[in-house]
Amino acid sequence: MGNTSSKQTSNNKKPKKHFASYIIIGLVCSVIGGAASSAASLYLLPKTSMFQNTPLYKSLQSNYTPDSAVSSKNGSYATPTSTKTTGLTVAEIAKKVGPAVVGVSTTEMPSGDGFFSDNSPQQGMGSGIIFNQDGYILTNYHVVQGAQQIKVILSGSTKEYNAKVINYDANLDVAVIKVTDKVKMPAVAELGNSKDMQVGDSVVAIGNPLGKELLGTVTTGVISAVNRQITVGNTNESFLQTDAAINPGNSGGALVNSLGQVIGINSAKINGNGVEGIGFAIPIDTIKPKIDSLLKPILKIGIAARDIDNATSKQYNIPKGVYVVQVEQFSAAEKAGIQPGDVIVKFDGKNVSSVNEINTIKSTHKSGDVVKIEANRNGKNVRLSLKLSE
Repeated sequence: MGNTSSKQTSNNKKPKKHFASYIIIGLVCSVIGGAASSAASLYLLPKTSMFQNTPLYKSLQSNYTPDSAVSSKNGSYATPTSTKTTGLTVAEIAKKVGPAVVGVSTTEMPSGDGFFSDNSPQQGMGSGIIFNQDGYILTNYHVVQGAQQIKVILSGSTKEYNAKVINYDANLDVAVIKVTDKVKMPAVAELGNSKDMQVGDSVVAIGNPLGKELLGTVTTGVISAVNRQITVGNTNESFLQTDAAINPGNSGGALVNSLGQVIGINSAKINGNGVEGIGFAIPIDTIKPKIDSLLKPILKIGIAARDIDNATSKQYNIPKGVYVVQVEQFSAAEKAGIQPGDVIVKFDGKNVSSVNEINTIKSTHKSGDVVKIEANRNGKNVRLSLKLSE
């Protein structure tokens, strides 16, 4: 669904771009009230726009080579306690970890703007991992990006519980969400050490491929490669490669070692003619140092927005920037005077053309900081002051 090129280590020649394409595995999307009657509608490929706008997706289209592992330190999560060295059976792993893997259902509300034709609510489905008994869940950022409503489906249940985004790292494609309803978590996953994984080690993938109908699906495979080095933003990040079956809806799900410890979050796969069994997981050692900061509530602006790239700018004759679709009532954006239809062209003195760019700038600030915004409103530039808050 997105084209890519990958390096051949033998001669450094690049294959043709149609050979394989990296695709998001995170969301099985449908238009509410407009589902197709055919059973094949269950297997719709996910809406890739969310993931393709992230630095991770763009970086996956670059070449990669093996590199050293990422170090980690303990955070607010369950650390390895098992002394078993011979490994668990797949059935034992499923029984131990399965209850800690949840379904994450999202709804992106209609934009209601005059520029974009599809105003139907879209529903998506991904996976998540309970890592804290208080209801905190790890998932992929692209699973919850742009969602106005988030529901969590616990293992062994069909009931949906309300949840909200606490914080995220868009570059790494990781988010922490929290169940806001009062309900006891069925289990908490134990986070292992991905640096201990070796090529050929057995792994189990647990998630929700293809939607709610297949919640808690278990597949097996091996670690095909460790420390696949990919440049994300301005930093290099390492990924685990596996041949365990990973399908749409698995994003945010668990990649588990033979001791029943989560060693990665399933995030992407390669798809194309003649290409099978090439999936990628974010190593848990990359995530653990970030968990404490991800547990701190993110600074909120209070807008729903769309990126305006060069093509969209020319098509609709509006400036390149970030188009404000909705403004949340009583939010910092409303207090600052931001209005639906505004196109934010500068944020904190820097030119912006995507929501990710705004979030990156925002992440350098703290609650109470005031940033200057420049927006285009009906062809005229307006300057506003926005006070950031949690």
